[in-house]
Amino acid sequence: MPDRPEIVCICGSTRFVDEMRAANRDLTFAGVIVVAPGEADELITNEQKTALDVLHLRKIDLADRVLVVNPGGYIGESTSREIAYAHATGKPISFTDPV
Repeated sequence: MPDRPEIVCICGSTRFVDEMRAANRDLTFAGVIVVAPGEADELITNEQKTALDVLHLRKIDLADRVLVVNPGGYIGESTSREIAYAHATGKPISFTDPV
């Protein structure tokens, strides 16, 4: 194992929470440090959503690469922004499904 495990940031629509949890589990068992979107048990305000979106960009900054969880090829507006940010900062990006 290297001195520092790889860090992967998971991105994707909150509609795919189960798929993101599965990716998190699989990566973790593979020895990867995973940073993932925050989860809420209730509806969040627009202000909270904006704050979480900004926080997720900082998570991308911490990561060595980004994994986009996109069942069926779906990529929403927030995930598209995250992909553009990761691309602009030179992070390698992979997808669970073809785009």
